[in-house]
Amino acid sequence: MLDIELCGIKMRNPLMLASGILGSYSSSLNRIAENAGAVVTKSVGAEEREGYRNPVLINYGDGFVNAVGLSSPGAEVFSKELKNFRGGCPLIVSLFGSSPEEIAHLTSFFPFADAFEINLSCPHAEKVGLAVGSDPTLVREIVTYVKKSTSKPVFAKLSPNVNDIVEIGKAAEKGGADGVVAINTIRGMSIDILSRKPVLSNISGGVSGEAIKPIALKCVWDLYENLKIPVIGVGGITTWKDVVEFMLAGAEAVQIGSAHFYSYKLFFSLKESLLAYVRKNEPLKEIIGMAHG
Repeated sequence: MLDIELCGIKMRNPLMLASGILGSYSSSLNRIAENAGAVVTKSVGAEEREGYRNPVLINYGDGFVNAVGLSSPGAEVFSKELKNFRGGCPLIVSLFGSSPEEIAHLTSFFPFADAFEINLSCPHAEKVGLAVGSDPTLVREIVTYVKKSTSKPVFAKLSPNVNDIVEIGKAAEKGGADGVVAINTIRGMSIDILSRKPVLSNISGGVSGEAIKPIALKCVWDLYENLKIPVIGVGGITTWKDVVEFMLAGAEAVQIGSAHFYSYKLFFSLKESLLAYVRKNEPLKEIIGMAHG
């Protein structure tokens, strides 16, 4: 009743773990995989990356601001860790790099992955993420290189911190992307009024959580209207109603990140609630884009 097929990937439900959330170790991924439709790993680069010093995360009430800095153990070490993934659901490996060649090479470390997600949208890391994902020409080139390096589906994760997310989405589509993921975090910051200093060590970071949901929803709507490839929605999804709303806007699947801070049983709860919804309505795959008329 909840099953979908996304670019050839069969999923028991449209719920996916978002990159960067509990995705650094196979033990966490195995636990999430018990109820998720798919899991996306934390983004990984070619070499080990330390990231920023603490504090890197703050809960400001309506969501979170983080500047982790794309910390990564490096592709070779991470590939060994991910071999402990038990395969309870499809595994999608998130990749980042500073050039098309660098990102494309990373796919060779993960032959066991079911798909790849290209991080073109992290707003707080230098020379990677949004730094390469805001240029349509470069985005098209990156996706083209990655597609040539693998036969697996490739998803491009897009940022709202650009002039026109549809333009970037079209560039990814022209490069051969099998789908796009919208959205990553939005630039933001927090200041401590006692110390009178920015809270995060990096000064600014990315805002996630419930506060960005309307922005993410509009991005999904616009991408669905203008692209022919599937859209995966992410940003502020907390309840089963949010999932339904994103699918009505055009998302074929959704990713969930910040809401995991509130419950370790989130995927189970969402799955059960969605089952109750479809028992009284049509299967989820039939409501995709229905709000467009």
